[in-house]
Amino acid sequence: MSLRAWIKRHEGAWEFIKFNVLSNVSTITRFVLTWAGTALFVDALQMSEPFSFLIFDYSSPSSHGLGGFVTFLIAEVVAQIVNFFVQMTWVFRSQAPFRRAAWKYAVLAALIVVANLVLPGHIMSFCQTTFGWGASLSSTAAFAVNTLLAVVISFPLLKFWITPKT
Repeated sequence: MSLRAWIKRHEGAWEFIKFNVLSNVSTITRFVLTWAGTALFVDALQMSEPFSFLIFDYSSPSSHGLGGFVTFLIAEVVAQIVNFFVQMTWVFRSQAPFRRAAWKYAVLAALIVVANLVLPGHIMSFCQTTFGWGASLSSTAAFAVNTLLAVVISFPLLKFWITPKT
């Protein structure tokens, strides 16, 4: 069986594969902007004063303070914009109206960002106290759970609600 025949027979599986592989475009965007933002806001502009706002706590020296927050914010917003267009056009090939899809994606992205900020500490604490795992293994478990949750929530919402085929 040729690849094209397999793709035609397994369209949903192919979309899931593309969804996961092409999500790396936004991941690469996030990395590049994090490196550039750290160089600009932390190293060059010395914006390292402690910063805390709502659930964002950039008060420890390792967080790079305000510069770390600005870097995170820019990198995350741009990465989510890139991911929206990649998923809508390349993965799901959706013709959904931009105005309808964009606000839905913004809600999804905000929920995922909040979950990615809040959950790791709880997951790490659970792994350390329940299983006696060290920080590295607990951190890896938290990363895996966050990633799995993002995929399990994002894929069906993008496919059926945000960017449905019209």
